[in-house]
Amino acid sequence: MPGNHTKTLKIRLPEEPYLFINLILAGIIILMLCYFIVFSPESNNYPVSCIHEKLTGQPCPSCGLSHSLSLILRGSFSKASEWNIFGMRIFIFFISQLLLRIVFSFYFLKLKYGRNNLIFIDATGSGIMVLLTFWPFLRWMTIILAN
Repeated sequence: MPGNHTKTLKIRLPEEPYLFINLILAGIIILMLCYFIVFSPESNNYPVSCIHEKLTGQPCPSCGLSHSLSLILRGSFSKASEWNIFGMRIFIFFISQLLLRIVFSFYFLKLKYGRNNLIFIDATGSGIMVLLTFWPFLRWMTIILAN
């Protein structure tokens, strides 16, 4: 119809680094979740094993994490905590980050102004979440490196 102009939103990911990074992070999280679904704790067929444990014979805070996350995805929460006590914490982190990548990307597209504030809030909040989630691992690494 003449005079009826509709606006179309063209998104070019290389021109929107924030969206591109969110897409990459969401993709990595989805691939990780697929890894934990495909490889079974019952079969113990995980292709990635703990290098620290192989080298030293001692477990590290991430030992059993693949088992734990696989069991969480299968609904076996008590078994998951037996494999790694940090499994639920890490699972919640990744699921929340996946949701945040989607939500923040949506709001980024809707905003005309204030995108830098959104990016700052996202980066700050995500940084705090990383520290809270991975603090036991960071603390363990500092102890190992100090010895």
